[in-house]
Amino acid sequence: MSSVAAAKAESPDSGPTPPRNAVDRFFKISERGSSVVREIRGGAATFFTMAYIIVLNPIILSSGVDKYGHHLNSGQLVTATVITAAFTTLLMGVIGNVPLALAAGLGTNSIVALQLAPKMSWPDAMGMVVLAGFAIMLLVATGLRERVMNAVPLGLRKAIAIGIGLFIALIGFVDGGFVTRIPDAAQTTVPLQLGGNGHLDGWPVLVFIVCALLTLILLVRKVPGAILISIIATTILAVILDKAATIPAGEWGLTVPVFPHSIVSTPDFGLIGKVSLFGGFHQVGLLTGILFVFTVLLSCFFDAMGTILGVSDEAHLLDKEGNLPGMSKVLMVDGFATALGGATSSSANTCFVESTSGVGEGARTGLASVVTGLFFVVALFLTPLATMVPTQAATPALVVVGFLILSSGIREIDWSDFTIAIPAFLTMVIMPFTYSITNGIGIGFLVFCVLKIATGRFREVPIALYVVAAIFAFYYLMPAFGLVH
Repeated sequence: MSSVAAAKAESPDSGPTPPRNAVDRFFKISERGSSVVREIRGGAATFFTMAYIIVLNPIILSSGVDKYGHHLNSGQLVTATVITAAFTTLLMGVIGNVPLALAAGLGTNSIVALQLAPKMSWPDAMGMVVLAGFAIMLLVATGLRERVMNAVPLGLRKAIAIGIGLFIALIGFVDGGFVTRIPDAAQTTVPLQLGGNGHLDGWPVLVFIVCALLTLILLVRKVPGAILISIIATTILAVILDKAATIPAGEWGLTVPVFPHSIVSTPDFGLIGKVSLFGGFHQVGLLTGILFVFTVLLSCFFDAMGTILGVSDEAHLLDKEGNLPGMSKVLMVDGFATALGGATSSSANTCFVESTSGVGEGARTGLASVVTGLFFVVALFLTPLATMVPTQAATPALVVVGFLILSSGIREIDWSDFTIAIPAFLTMVIMPFTYSITNGIGIGFLVFCVLKIATGRFREVPIALYVVAAIFAFYYLMPAFGLVH
């Protein structure tokens, strides 16, 4: 019998069990047909399923270079990533009382590292993440968040998520060395190639391939924690290879797989609070800055809403109308997590779909999130283990996550209606092709509005979407008007 089935069997429809103690009463454990043991088990399952973010987020952010040539410190990024995930997940458990864990969002961290930081300083880039979080909280407080979300058609919402999935998959291939850029000096129209010279050679690339295949095999076999298991296994392989073979440090990238002298260390809080709220606008201008904030907002916005409803539905927490009781509290915590991620330089934090693994173990309340948060607190002191993981053992997770995002959303796009199918297609492909999530969203919105007008269906487009499309149009035409150089 599966864990979910067992949970149902243990909680018959004869009505909720009276609370046994204060903890039970606060989290409504018995009322939701759960138990403390099941919540602890679910919280642990969620942590081990999403713990890969402790390794992956620092690798993605530290691979970026800001306008002044600065990298973020990997050790400090591990601390920032873990402490933010711990606090926001604990907050979700206590305030939202749902089995949802939060951590740095994949996709948003790529926006920060590859789009924002190259245009400004790291504190400026993180300041825009904070502003996006404030905007989300304002939308929640005014009740506009759900209305704004409904203004964007489902097909475009799914396309944005899929485009981000394809984008982070490409990042995984590039950062892992499986795909590399062909220098302009090659005088070729082909921008990318297999491996470093058209061939897959070198031990680090082998580590990437082994990790990717192992992750996919475990995923197909439905092994819990497939991504984390693969990262650990191939990190061990990388350590062995680095000892046994002569591998130049440059082939590994930023992190050489060397086993640390100590697995425990004091957290380095050097990045906490290193943020400039409005400095980015001085660097890129008001309109571009607003669009950057809007891009971060959208990335967090739709991903979080879909995850919250999906996990809550799996946990049988939705009412008859398909709404989550106390949704405003959950959304407010999520918005706060976005802002806090910027304030700690860990990038925007958001709800993780891996929370479903905890739900599968029977979790139904916020106590599971509290347990997950406490696991992150323990991980705070294990930074040396996280910083020994090479890029090649972590980036295959991006490829797998990209596939999971695509497979879960592509069927929900109406491909028979070209006025939505074409903008959705362009949104998905332009993100990886231009290495820009902003471009994918902007082109998608613009083409959607143009096609609806051209077919006489302009009334189907909400006014808010026309306004956003007009802003993007002006943004793309700024060079023609001589407003940027």
